[in-house]
Amino acid sequence: MRISILGLGYVGVVSAACFANQGHDVIGVDPVDVKVDLINKGQTPIIEKDIGEIIKAAVDQDKLSATQNAAEAVEKTDISLVCVGTPSQLNGNLDTSYVRRVCEDIGSALKHKKSRHVVVIRSTILPGTIRDIVIPALEESSGKIAGKDFGVCNNPEFLREGTAVYDFYHPPKTVIGETDQTSGDLLSSLYDQLPAPLIRTKIEVAEMVKYVDNVWHALKVGFGNEIGGICKTVGVDSHDVMDIFCSDTKLNISPYYLKPGFAFGGSCLPKDVRALTYKGKSLDIDLPILNAILPSNRHQIETGIRMVMESNNRKVGILGFSFKAGTDDLRESPMVELIERLLGKGFDIKLYDKNVNLASLVGANKDFILNRIPHISKLMVKTMEEVLSHAQTIVIGNNSPEFKQILAKVNKNQKVVDLVRGIDHQTSNASYHGMSW
Repeated sequence: MRISILGLGYVGVVSAACFANQGHDVIGVDPVDVKVDLINKGQTPIIEKDIGEIIKAAVDQDKLSATQNAAEAVEKTDISLVCVGTPSQLNGNLDTSYVRRVCEDIGSALKHKKSRHVVVIRSTILPGTIRDIVIPALEESSGKIAGKDFGVCNNPEFLREGTAVYDFYHPPKTVIGETDQTSGDLLSSLYDQLPAPLIRTKIEVAEMVKYVDNVWHALKVGFGNEIGGICKTVGVDSHDVMDIFCSDTKLNISPYYLKPGFAFGGSCLPKDVRALTYKGKSLDIDLPILNAILPSNRHQIETGIRMVMESNNRKVGILGFSFKAGTDDLRESPMVELIERLLGKGFDIKLYDKNVNLASLVGANKDFILNRIPHISKLMVKTMEEVLSHAQTIVIGNNSPEFKQILAKVNKNQKVVDLVRGIDHQTSNASYHGMSW
């Protein structure tokens, strides 16, 4: 394929060299003449393992060249990868001026180009950037329509400095956000030979993925360091602890617990977070990440309460109020707090959870419901139908399978507030409101 790469910084140089090394004809574009000259001489403008040899071989084989003329590069290629920087502004926002400027240059070139072209944003950009900045700049400069006259895709990179060449050929995943299937097909063909999952999705999802990745990595570093601070103070080897922690790929290093939804609860998580943060406080250790966990959890409860209140219905039905589907445990259930808060505000509530049955509650659960929340037991009903006949707003509080088809049972005047993604997210029902989706 004939590829132009606009922006010969770290990502642009690695992408240009590696695509050329795969046999594609690549033209790099950059306004800095030193970078262009170095590439054309077969030399690297960045320091990175193996990149110098790859550039030299690609230039010697006439597979890689560089220019300052964006219009010429676009005219001679089928697909353009935008790899310019998106630095931080003083307020923390992204500076997208380089992206906009390059898109204006590409659009000007597309105005006179007869064949269809695909523009791929590889720069790191926030969700909405392609819809609000990239596509308008391309359309205004070209006089053409995105998705029809030319294609637009997002293709975030996952390259680490120091191992970027290895990461290019062994990525954890390849993500393509596309405006149209034809453009996605063309871009995905570039990655046919790479041993990684290829994920094609919506533009905005692809834009968000890179940020989720990097913020997660930053959170992991901060989390590990805070655990290390506690361990050192109490005389425990933090690396021994974290080696054991990381060996658990079933729960710890896994998708488990990472899906957005309602607050956590139960007899373990809240208690243990409190205990560890109290220990840190008693040791005079600053733990900003760990100390933020419970306030963040309380924020989710507040959000759930607000969603119910904004439905503007006084009659509310709760489907599932144990802290987890398949259990009758109400201890520190965030749903219990939500129910109590709504009761305090005068809402008329009925509750249904087949696993919470007063007749079978024993031990700590029985003591908890009879002595701590006896008022809630009076709101419980035996069937889901009793809740549906009472409520104007139905709240799904845990993901019990029996709630998945609830939309087929509600009438057009009832609203459903789903706190746990208990219903298929593809629904287009106007009465359905998800917590984070």
